[in-house]
Amino acid sequence: MKSLHVEGSSWLYQLSPRIKLASLALFSIGLFLTRDPLILLAAVSMAGLVLWQTHLGFREIVARLRPVLLTIAIIAAFSFLLISAADAAIALLRLTALTLLATAITASVSISQFMDEIAFALRPLEKLGLAKAADVGLAVGLVVRFVPEVINRYETLRDAHRARGMKTRLHTILVPLIIMTLKDADAIADAIDARGFRGQTSSPDI
Repeated sequence: MKSLHVEGSSWLYQLSPRIKLASLALFSIGLFLTRDPLILLAAVSMAGLVLWQTHLGFREIVARLRPVLLTIAIIAAFSFLLISAADAAIALLRLTALTLLATAITASVSISQFMDEIAFALRPLEKLGLAKAADVGLAVGLVVRFVPEVINRYETLRDAHRARGMKTRLHTILVPLIIMTLKDADAIADAIDARGFRGQTSSPDI
C-alpha cells in the first residue's frame, strides 16, 4: 500500500507526533472560535507555510489536495448560494486552513506513530472497560492507510474506462471499486489475525 507519510528532515519532522496532533486539534478548535477574516487568512497562510515544510513538491501537494479542495469548492459554491457571502467566505477559509494543516501533519506523522497516539489517548477509556485502545488505534490507522489506496484504485478504473473509449460513470466504477476494496480488507484482516496484532499495546508498522 502507498502511505500518505513521507520521510523528511525539516523542523516539522523533529516535533513529537503528539505535539503535532494536539496542535492540529487546537488549531481546528481555534478556527471555529473566530469569525475574523484577517485571522482566518493568517491561519490559511500559516498552514500553507507548514505544509511547504514537508518538501513534498508542488505537484505532489496539488495531487494530495485536489480531491479535498474540489469538495471544499463544491461546498463553498452551495454556501454562497444559500447563506450570506460573508458566512460562506468564513467557512471556506476555515476548511482551507484545516485541510492544509491536516495534510502537513498527515505527511509528517507515520501510520504507526498515529496509531500509537490514538491508543495513548484512549487508554483512560480502556481502563474503564469502554474500549480496547490498541484495537481502535489499529482500526483508525488502517482507515487512514486505505485512503490513498482507494484513490489509486479509482484512478486505475477510470483510466481503464477511458482506454476502452467508455465514459467514466459513477455506477460503473463504484461496484468494482467496492469489491476490490473489500477483498483487500479481508486479506488485511486475515493477516492481522494470523500475526496476532489485535489487542497488542504497541502498533505494527503497516
